[in-house]
Formats: sequence, C-alpha cells, structure tokens
Amino acid sequence: MQPLPPRLHAVDLDAVRATGAATAARAAISRLTHAESAGYWVHLDVDVLDDAIMPAVDYRIPGGLTWTELESVLRTALADERAAGLDVTIFSPGLDPERTIAARLTACLRRGLAARTGTGPTP
Repeated sequence: MQPLPPRLHAVDLDAVRATGAATAARAAISRLTHAESAGYWVHLDVDVLDDAIMPAVDYRIPGGLTWTELESVLRTALADERAAGLDVTIFSPGLDPERTIAARLTACLRRGLAARTGTGPTP
C-alpha cells in the first residue's frame, strides 16, 4: 500500500481488534467530527469481511472483520446523528448463487441501520 496522505488516517485490523470494533468506530467518528464538520458518510466495501464468510467479492484475501464486528461498526457509525449516509459496494451477486451470503449481508445491514432509528430487528 502506498503511504497515506497526512490528513487520511487508517486503522488496521489488529488495532481494531485490540480496542474492539465499536471503540475503533467511535474513535474514527471522533476524528471525523469537529466544529467545522457537517457530518460524515459511511462507505462499506464488503470485501472488508473475512474471506471465509464473504467469498462473493472480486478481490478475496484472508482475514477481515467478522459479521459481529461489522455490525458493531455499522451500529456505532450509523447511530450518530452526524452520519449523512451509507453506501455498500464490492458485493458480487453472481458469486452467491444460493443467495445465502446476500441474505446474511442484508440482515447485518438491517441491524446496523436499525441503530439509526433505535427500532428494528434485534440480533
């Protein structure tokens, strides 16, 4: 990976696991929100998930978040009123012919989005 620009902050998976997904998400939100900030956008590439649970992507690598960790990050990030929106990319439906992975992803997204309104399905 090329060096990141000075204003771009990255947290690797080991650091996320050391502090916990929700704590890492809260720290990221804290970095993104300040007096001049109008909010932030949540961008999710589903290839951030562990390859063992998310093979329906074009670029597969071992390691990555678990469903529980992803849900924790989404619930934390989307519950904050400064979250302006969410987009989800990289999922390849053609690589999920049984649609079981799509169903699992949809359930995870629903639970993460439920934090936005404080209603919806519970884990």
